[in-house]
Amino acid sequence: MAYSYDDTNVFARILRGEIPNKTVKETAHTLAFHDIGPQAPVHVLVIPKGKYVNFDHFAAEGSEAEIVDFMRTSAEVCRMLGVEPGQGGEGYRAISNAGTHGVQEVPHYHLHILGGRVLGRMLPRAD
Repeated sequence: MAYSYDDTNVFARILRGEIPNKTVKETAHTLAFHDIGPQAPVHVLVIPKGKYVNFDHFAAEGSEAEIVDFMRTSAEVCRMLGVEPGQGGEGYRAISNAGTHGVQEVPHYHLHILGGRVLGRMLPRAD
């Protein structure tokens, strides 16, 4: 599937330095920063620097270097934030929204890492 990337989205503007952010970690291919409207005591966004619209776009078209860097950076961010279970943390939730049904607000792939409290069920049961 061909994806159309919107260069005016807020994350593209952050990556260009037009909008400031509170950086947690930056690498050659990835930027992690605190969410401006946190939904939990810990709420960090991890984004690839490439022009990817959502998870499946990134997974299908990202280079091996971009994907590995993104995943390793995400793991390092969990460690840095102290939410890693088994390593002193009590756990976290990693969420990526895609499209209309996923209620994606910014059309640039991003992973939410949330923690610092019990988050409850992600969705009600579909029984």
